[in-house]
Amino acid sequence: METIILIVHVLAAAAVIGLILLQQGKGAEAGASFGSGASQTVFGSEGTGSFMSRTTAVFAVIFFVTSFSLAMVARQTADSVSDAGVPAVIIEEVVPAGDAPLSAGSASEGAIESDSPVIDSTAVEIDEKN
Repeated sequence: METIILIVHVLAAAAVIGLILLQQGKGAEAGASFGSGASQTVFGSEGTGSFMSRTTAVFAVIFFVTSFSLAMVARQTADSVSDAGVPAVIIEEVVPAGDAPLSAGSASEGAIESDSPVIDSTAVEIDEKN
């Protein structure tokens, strides 16, 4: 189903791009008053303006609907992957040996060594004569 939506999405995007590039700007209609273009159009004397505008609007709506559909499919896929039984990441907190007292059971197993520097927490004497 996702593949079909994706194919329709890409085709709608290409159609919108192509139709926008084929349309004439507002200034291009000024040349019709001097006798060029309007009588030789395939779509009648109104020109391609309304046909191209409506077709572009239809393909733009299709593009937005497929964009929303792909977003919903991606959300459902993400929810199903998170419920797939993948174990969560467990973060273990390592306490340096000098910061916490060791329990009696862990003293026989050895202390946890750490690469972090040991900071002495000695009191600093403040001279209050000033």
